[in-house]
Amino acid sequence: MTVHREPSPAAATHGPSAATHGPTAATHGPTAAADVPRAGAPDRANPPVEIRLIDLQKRFGTVRAVDGVSLDVRQGEFFSLLGPSGCGKTTTLRMIGGFELPTGGRILLRDRDITDDPPDKRPVNMVFQHYALFPHLDVGDNIAFGLRRRHVGRADIVRRVGEALTLVRLDGYERRKPSHLSGGQQQRIALARALVNRPTVLLLDEPLGALDLKLRRQLQLELKRIQTEVGITFVYVTHDQEEALTMSDRIAVMHAGRIEQLGTPEELYERPATRFVADFIGTTNLLHGTVETADAVRLHSGELARVAPIGLAIGTAVEICLARNRSRSWLPTLRARSRRPSTRPPISARPSVTRSALRAACACPSSSQRPGRASRSAARWPSTGHHPRR
Repeated sequence: MTVHREPSPAAATHGPSAATHGPTAATHGPTAAADVPRAGAPDRANPPVEIRLIDLQKRFGTVRAVDGVSLDVRQGEFFSLLGPSGCGKTTTLRMIGGFELPTGGRILLRDRDITDDPPDKRPVNMVFQHYALFPHLDVGDNIAFGLRRRHVGRADIVRRVGEALTLVRLDGYERRKPSHLSGGQQQRIALARALVNRPTVLLLDEPLGALDLKLRRQLQLELKRIQTEVGITFVYVTHDQEEALTMSDRIAVMHAGRIEQLGTPEELYERPATRFVADFIGTTNLLHGTVETADAVRLHSGELARVAPIGLAIGTAVEICLARNRSRSWLPTLRARSRRPSTRPPISARPSVTRSALRAACACPSSSQRPGRASRSAARWPSTGHHPRR
């Protein structure tokens, strides 16, 4: 899978400290129909911050579900929280929506503190994994439910329900019951019900998790199309790497309640900041070696990998990360960390790795043997003596 976007700088977040994030331009497509919610016309080069989490924490008894998460979500951005089950991503989303109160930290929406506001006082809507459609109401009444609660006029309700159905490409389904719809259609109705209220931010909690693979991939494109047309901020929770890499402008990879790394899909895939990110984002091979000179790493196979100066002491144990992609060019990257990360910060540079050394070390297929498939490499993380599964 190849993702085409312009990379933007983003710093990794480790522990409770706040990260500094580079700007990422939101993608905006054609203007949507009248009264379809839009986020305005932000500066694409530097869009304003929509949501800011400051040292957000959530404890359940002695368990730290969310442990010092700090990040910014920019206006008009498709932002994903990605991680395995139990990493704290859904809890973070529920705190943004007001369904969970944080133990500590703050939540700002357009610079307004909404940390203690109830869900109905926040200009956000949420799409749940299991749709939560009312089975006794037809499609039109399901979508109009929130509008009626807000005492919107009947004529406006009819018009806005029709526009929402057009947006999700389900015109003419107003009188059908949810039980007469497929899973993908029900998910679109849930999305239309959330968008018809014109929220500032839309929160999506693994909305495609219950669908089969083919339908899930189809709706990934539909979600991105809808987000581009309406132009509002999407915060999307998923454990599926393909979903996040396909749709997102930026991704925060979470693990054990903290953010391991935050960046664009390209940055996470090509320059993972930690071993967890490298292993979680893609299929990875780790080659062990030691720093031999200022610009070379001696692999345990005996081959020498030439790299740009990395600033580590000779003899420092490091690992080279190899993961396949479909690029036709070699995109080597080096990030190495000393044995004492608290006293020696991570160093990042671009190396020049010899193809012959890498092929000998990991039997990478040449581009002539396997057209369209090459490898990337990253020397990183001091070795702890633990060799992962091969």
